[in-house]
Order: sequence, then structure tokens, then C-alpha cells
Amino acid sequence: MKPVFCALPALLCAFSVLSSPASFADDTLKMNQIQVIGTHNSYRRSLSPTTLAWLKKLSPEMADALDYQHGSLKAQLDGGVRQLEIDIYADSSGKRYAHPRGVEWEKKAGFTPDADQSDATDKQGTDFKVMHIVDIDQRSSCEPLRQCLTLVKQWSDAHPNHLPVYIDLETKQDVPLPGGKLPFTQPEQFTKATYDKLDAELLSVFGRENILTPDDVRGSYATLEEAVLKRGWPALAFGRGKVVFTFDRPHDTARYVAGHPALRGRVVFTNGRPGDPDAAFTEANEGFVGKAGNGSAAVDNTAALQTIQALVKKGYLVRTRSDANTVEARQGDVTRRETAFQSGAQIISTDYPAFETAPWNNYSVSFPNGAVARCNPVNAPAGCTAADVTE
Repeated sequence: MKPVFCALPALLCAFSVLSSPASFADDTLKMNQIQVIGTHNSYRRSLSPTTLAWLKKLSPEMADALDYQHGSLKAQLDGGVRQLEIDIYADSSGKRYAHPRGVEWEKKAGFTPDADQSDATDKQGTDFKVMHIVDIDQRSSCEPLRQCLTLVKQWSDAHPNHLPVYIDLETKQDVPLPGGKLPFTQPEQFTKATYDKLDAELLSVFGRENILTPDDVRGSYATLEEAVLKRGWPALAFGRGKVVFTFDRPHDTARYVAGHPALRGRVVFTNGRPGDPDAAFTEANEGFVGKAGNGSAAVDNTAALQTIQALVKKGYLVRTRSDANTVEARQGDVTRRETAFQSGAQIISTDYPAFETAPWNNYSVSFPNGAVARCNPVNAPAGCTAADVTE
């Protein structure tokens, strides 16, 4: 049995450590004192070939940005990924996304659409649909959300000592390409009832005991932020074998925390703003620059580096990206990747983990020697070693 996150007097906490089968390092090293690698849009299959060809004529830049894919969630977890990102759409009718409009747009442009345009069907009922962009990018390696979650749960059960697996949920609620000429399907808006349904589904698949929730981190403190700034995140031993759900966008916060101050009773960590009561996890994906002119790598990412390092030093859990929209991979540009590593961001998300190297420039993101995780370069204790952060 894993030890509880100890908020007891020192003597009792020591007993918790001694009575646990976890290593001493696991009980002293905190969850936010390591770095792991995650994948962006982890569920995503490639665009259908015809859709990609159509999109290249419509918007070459967008076609380039969407020209990536991932294998199964199991393959990613087996390969060492410890953060997954899943985009979800609410579908209270069960039919909203079953017939993507992109098929007709391709026909009008003179293309013959591929038969395999979408994995979201009305047969899946009212469960949350997993896909990237309505109407044109609806292919997923798992569908609907419950199936994706079940795949992760099966993997977790087979690897009971794994490092915490973070699942970043992006709730899609906006029309793609606003102001454009294409009449995209309007995504359903999330309400408090939608979020209640989401929490219930997460709990039904994993069970409360297998999820690290905001309540676990807050303990007796008044707010989540106070807890992580004063006491810190739980020990790694407490997080092993568990999943941690986060929201990718801050637009979820107001409706998700309504009636749940500081996320009391909620399952997912919001993308918090430092200073707010729900702030324990935050994302810092902006502010990076790429190569300078003439292919030179002499660029300055100092501001992005200092911003993330300051958040990490204070005690926040931070997710950042090492690449985006295939830009760095096509250019062979590692400046953003190296800044992400140095920043101490605990979760570094990429489209190209080591086992899914980009077709351009052999670009990929990994730790030395193929490690699943490493000691955090910004806040790990001096005694932390690679042997402390396996699995």
C-alpha cells in the first residue's frame, strides 16, 4: 500500500515512511521535483490523405501544422511517455459530430474524400468525443473518451509502480478558424452539469483511489495555492500508480470551480493563474523564439526560461511545450527544446518523443540514455539520482 500524503507530526510521518515498501527516495522526493516527457494531442491519428491535400490548397501553413500523428496510447506509455493530452467535445445529442462537413467541402473543391474521415459516430451515444478539429480532423486512435481512459487504466493496472501519469484534457468549445468562410459545426458549450458528468466519468473508470485529486494536494490548507507554496506537492511515493487530470486551457476555470472553491470535491486541476486559490498546476507554452536569421541558433529565450524557473521554484507544477506546429521539427531547431529542459518545467510536451522521431532532421525529444524521467534541474534535492525516478 502506498503511504498517505503526510500532514501529520514529524514522528508519525516518519512511521509512514518506515512502514512503506516504497524507497526512501520516493518518500522524500516530491512529485514536482522531477521532469517527464509528454505528448501533444496524444490520441491523434493523421489527417486523411485527401483532407491533407485539400488543406494544402486552402492553407499550406495549417496543413504543415497538422502533419503529425501518434501511435496508440499504450505504445506511448510503453515508450516512456508520462503525460497524455486528450481533446474532448461535449455531445449531449450523441449526433453532433457524426457527419463531418469536410466531406462536402472536399467534394466542392474537386477532391474525392477518403472513406475514413472520422472515428466519432452516433453509435457512441452521448459520451465525450475525442478529436482535434471538428469537420476536418476527427480521426482518433481511441474513441470516445471512456475508451481512451480505459486503455490508460489497463496499462496502469499492468504497471502498478509507474510514475504519476498526467492526463491533460482540452475541452474544445470554439469554432475553428473564426471569421473564415467555412461553416464549421458549432461545438457544444460545457456547463457545470457537463463538468459534473466529466468528473463522474473519470471516477467511474479509474476509481477515486487511483486518481490524485486537488483535495489530496490541498489537505488542511485553505487553498491549493497555499498548499503547494507552503508544503509542496505530495511525495513521489504517493503519486506512483496514479493518474493526475489537468485542464489544458484556463477557460474552464470559472465554470469548473463554481460551487467548488479552491477545487474542493473536484477531480481535475485547472490551468491556474498564480495568485488564484486553484493555482497548483499551470501551463507556460508561450514566449519562446526559434532560430535567428540565416539558420543561426543564436536566439535568446531568457524571458521564457526565467518565467518558468520562477514558477517551478515557488512550487507550481508546470507544463510547457518543446515544439509546436511541426516548426521546430522541420527546421531542426532545438532551441525551444533545450530551453524547456533547462526551465525545470515538470512536464515537457512534444509531438515527437524518441520513438516517434520526426521525418525531418531526425528531431525528437528525450532524456539522456532513454530515461523515462529525470531529476528536476531547478528544484530537485542534491541527493536525487536517476535511479530514484525510474518507471
